[in-house]
Amino acid sequence: MNAFTWSLLLALLLSSWLRWWLASRHISHIRRHRGAVPAAFTASITLEQHQKAADYTCARVRVGMVGSLLDGLLLLTLTVGGGIELASRLATNLLGDGMLAQLGTIGLCTLVMGMVGLPLSLYSTFVIERRFGFSKVDARLFISDLLKGLLLSLLVGTPILAAVLWLIQHGGDYFWLWTWLTWCSFSLLMVWAYPTLIAPRFNRFTPLADSELLARITQLLARCGFASNGVFVMDGSRRSSHGNAYFTGLGKSKRIVFFDTLLEQLEPEEIEAVLAHELGHFHHGHIRSRILLTFASSLLFLWLFAQLLYQPAFYLGLGSSEMTAATALLLFLLCMPVFTFLLHPLSSMLSRRHEYQADEFAARHSNADALVSALTKLYRDNASTLTPDPLHSAFYDSHPPASLRIAHLQGTNP
Repeated sequence: MNAFTWSLLLALLLSSWLRWWLASRHISHIRRHRGAVPAAFTASITLEQHQKAADYTCARVRVGMVGSLLDGLLLLTLTVGGGIELASRLATNLLGDGMLAQLGTIGLCTLVMGMVGLPLSLYSTFVIERRFGFSKVDARLFISDLLKGLLLSLLVGTPILAAVLWLIQHGGDYFWLWTWLTWCSFSLLMVWAYPTLIAPRFNRFTPLADSELLARITQLLARCGFASNGVFVMDGSRRSSHGNAYFTGLGKSKRIVFFDTLLEQLEPEEIEAVLAHELGHFHHGHIRSRILLTFASSLLFLWLFAQLLYQPAFYLGLGSSEMTAATALLLFLLCMPVFTFLLHPLSSMLSRRHEYQADEFAARHSNADALVSALTKLYRDNASTLTPDPLHSAFYDSHPPASLRIAHLQGTNP
């Protein structure tokens, strides 16, 4: 074992312990506050609904704890346990010594990771989500989504992966820069293509038919100076009773999408307020800044990857004696999340700051009380806990806790 081996083991031990400790703390905090609805929500959320949210959150966290444990064991198996090297040898024996073998190595490892994660996915969908009245997915739809996702990965992922592997092998000293440019271009292409080419393969999107609501939304867009390529309703109820709304696409391909469940849960003024919040993200450039931050960090990671690519100790310390592009890419992508885990709170903090800014924008351009009402209904109907552990929330949550967010909004209410 060399420095790479010890570094991985220590980082994995630290991150696994921290994940487990935070999750256990989160569950304990929620259970301690299960017996009473927070004062700010007593008029809108019953004790039964509050307890349902507590139990639902704890159940999901427990599944996440098991998933984290499995991920750690799988990481060790594929790296220091020699799993990636075994996959490489199998692929070479089956496909020869070339690009197909490289792709086959990554494909075999991806298949193993998918198979390990499948039981928890099944349990979450058919046990947890159904127990709490959310999932509407049957076996046929689950298998259909799984096969569609696999086919999409093969059709879209294989060409870009082949391009990356080719650049690693033939791109010279600056392969990491050419790889970064290729990946950025592909990512922007996917953002553009997703609304019209990919999403409709999984859900049905229909133009918003409610003329009164559409007129309200059109007026809001005009007030905010925002142009879109249409307002659509997605049949989210096919899979779940959870409600949501989002923007998708770039430039003229931007779309506003409402889950049909959201339209059933909220009043028109509340829907307008939720949309105003989403417009706030665009007004403040949050989407653009997140994309740029992702691109900048990926450039840094690719440069770091280039420094490791030709170091035999990197491969040997992580369980492989074969210095191939596929092996290097797999080792790097599997191990990096363990070393960057402690950066998660910074990302969460930035995201929560963006949420506050979007709420303030919504309070200025719509009815703040309507947004408070809408958020409260969404917390209730989506069984989102009102009492998360503060430390767990600060580490993981992209949105502020319900009590803080509502208090902030009420403070901005003119």
